[in-house]
Amino acid sequence: MPFLEETYDVAVVGAGHAGCEAALACARLGLETILFTVSVDSIALMPCNPNIGGSSKGHLVRELDALGGEMGKNIDKTFIQSKMLNESKGPAVHSLRAQADKQEYTRQMRMTLENTDHLTIRQAEVSEIIVEDGVLCGVKTFSGAVYHVKAAVLCTGTYLRARCIYGDVSNPTGPNGLQAANHLTDSLKANGIELFRFKTGTPARVDKRSIDFSKMEEQLGDERVVPFSFSTDPESVQKEQVSCWLTYTNEETHKIIRENLDRSPLFSGVIEGTGPRYCPSIEDKVVKFPDKERHQVFVEPEGLYTNEMYLGGMSSSLPEDVQYAMYRTVPGLENVKIVRNAYAIEYDCINSLQLKASLEFKKIRGLFSGGQFNGSSGYEEAAVQGFMAGVNAAMEIMGREPVVLDRSQAYIGVLIDDLVTKENREPYRMMTSRAEYRLLLRQDNADLRLRKIGYEIGLVSQEEYDRLLWKEKAIEEESRRLETVNIGTSEKVQNFLAQHNSTVLKSGTTLAELIKRPELNYFMLTELDDKRPKLPYDVQEQVNINIKYEGYIKRQMQQVAQFKKLENKKIPEDFDYSLVNSLRKEAVQKLNQRKPANIGQASRISGVSPADISVLLVYMEQMRHGKG
Repeated sequence: MPFLEETYDVAVVGAGHAGCEAALACARLGLETILFTVSVDSIALMPCNPNIGGSSKGHLVRELDALGGEMGKNIDKTFIQSKMLNESKGPAVHSLRAQADKQEYTRQMRMTLENTDHLTIRQAEVSEIIVEDGVLCGVKTFSGAVYHVKAAVLCTGTYLRARCIYGDVSNPTGPNGLQAANHLTDSLKANGIELFRFKTGTPARVDKRSIDFSKMEEQLGDERVVPFSFSTDPESVQKEQVSCWLTYTNEETHKIIRENLDRSPLFSGVIEGTGPRYCPSIEDKVVKFPDKERHQVFVEPEGLYTNEMYLGGMSSSLPEDVQYAMYRTVPGLENVKIVRNAYAIEYDCINSLQLKASLEFKKIRGLFSGGQFNGSSGYEEAAVQGFMAGVNAAMEIMGREPVVLDRSQAYIGVLIDDLVTKENREPYRMMTSRAEYRLLLRQDNADLRLRKIGYEIGLVSQEEYDRLLWKEKAIEEESRRLETVNIGTSEKVQNFLAQHNSTVLKSGTTLAELIKRPELNYFMLTELDDKRPKLPYDVQEQVNINIKYEGYIKRQMQQVAQFKKLENKKIPEDFDYSLVNSLRKEAVQKLNQRKPANIGQASRISGVSPADISVLLVYMEQMRHGKG
C-alpha cells in the first residue's frame, strides 16, 4: 500500500517554544518548512509557570528579540503584569519578567505561525529520522508518511516517552495530559544518539474563588512597563495590570511533607529521571533545607478569562490527599480547591555533548536539536536554542557559515557553550552567575550587541536596523556632549549637590564626571543641563550606564580581548589529541570525545586542566611553524 511522500527544505519536530522559533526562523528565511506537533492546540503551550522572563531569562528573551525571534513580541501582546526584577542592584542583573495570559499567548503565537509564508503546520507524531551515510534526509510519521528534507530540527520538549507522576499515579502522557511521543526514541538510539532521562515538575493549579487574598502580600507590576521587544512601541504596553500574591509555607506544611516522604515517588525510587537543582519540588526543599522555617509561595493568575491560579514555589509529586493537606496549611489557602494536581514529569532528552556549537549533531549532518530535548529547562532557554538551531539549519541549506555566538557576545552563547562543553547531569537552567561578562551582557543593550547579527542573518528588517544605527549615533553624540559640558561652582550647582548629599565643587567639572558619582545619574542632572536634547528613554539609559560604569566596562572589555584570543585559536575537526605527548590521559580522552572547535572551548571541558591547555598551545604553535 503506498504511503504519503512529500518534500520540504526543513522539518521541525515539536511546536513548543523551541519549535515555534525554529520554524519561524527557517520560514522567514524563505525555506519551505513543515512544523510537526502531536496537537495543534498545544502550540507554544505554557504547561508550567504562566510567565516569560525572570532573572537571566529576561536577558535571553531580549537577545532573542534582537536577533529576530518572536517570543518578546508575543509576550508584549499577551502579558497581564510586567516587572523589572533586581532594580535595587546594578544594571547587569536587571531582568524583565511578565505574567502571561496563557491561552492568549498560545493563540497569538499560533496565529503568527499560521500566517507565516513558507510554513506548514502538521498534526502528526514523527516516529523516525531517516539517515543515509551520516546525513539526515527525511523524517517519517507514525502513520507511515515520509517527508524528504534537507535538514531537521528536533524540539520534542518533555514529550518523548513522557509520563506524569504524583503519588502512586503514573500516566503515560505529556504535560497537561496531552499525548506523549512514544516512538521516536528507538529511532534516535538506532542512529547512535545517546539519551538521558530527566525530570521536571509543576505545582497545583487552584480555584481563585477558594483563596483568601487578605492573608497574602499583594505583588504589583511596574508603574511604567518596559517592553520585551525592541520593536514594540513602549506606549502600547502601558495598560492596567493584574496583581500577583505572595504567601509562605510554615512548620506545619513541612511536618506534613516530612511525614509523607515515603509516599513521594521522588524519594521512593519511582521517578528515575534527574530533576532540576535550581527549581526543586517543595519536598526537595524541605529535605535539603531542614533549618529553613518557611519557603515563598507565589500565587499567580493563569489568565484574564480563567479562575485558575498557579502556586509558584510548591511544585510537587506527592499524592493527591497530601497535596490538599499541605496546601491548606499555607496562609490564604486554608480552604483551597485544586483544579489540577501538581505532578512530576519524566521524559527522554539527549546528552548535549553530542552537539556542535551550531546545535547540529556531530555524527549526523543536517540534524539539529533545540530546547528541553537538549537537557535544559525553561521556556526561554528552549526558545533561544530553537531559534539558533533553526537559523543554523537554514544556514547549512543555504551554503552559509553557521551562526555561533560566544560567551562574550550573549547569554545565548553562554547557554549553548555550557550545553556542548560541560557535562550536564540535570536540567540546565540559565543564571546570571554563569555569565563571566555579565556587565557587558545586560538586558538593556541586547539590541546594540546583537541586532546587526540578526540583520546579517536576514531576520531583522532594514527599518529596524536603521533604528539601531540611529540609536548608536545618538548615544555616542550625547556621551561626547556630556564630556564637554562644563559645570561651574555657581550657587545653583552647589545647592543642587547639597540637596542630593553630593560633595560640593571646589572647581569646575563636566556633567560626565558628575554622572559618575554614586548618588547622581544622568536623569537627575536635567536642571543643570540647559541644552539637553530630547532623546528616547532607551538612549538616555545607555548614556547613563556607559558613563557611570565606564571603568568597570573597560576592564571587562580587556578580559574579553584575552578570551577572544583563545576562542580564535581554531582546532581542526579531525585533530588527534593522542599525538600530543605531554597531555594527560584524561585530557586526551575528553578532548578526543568532545572535539572542541577552539582552544577556548577546550579550556572549559571538565577534566582538562590549565596545564593541558598550555601544552596544547605550545604543540599547536609548533604545528603552525611546521615542527609538530
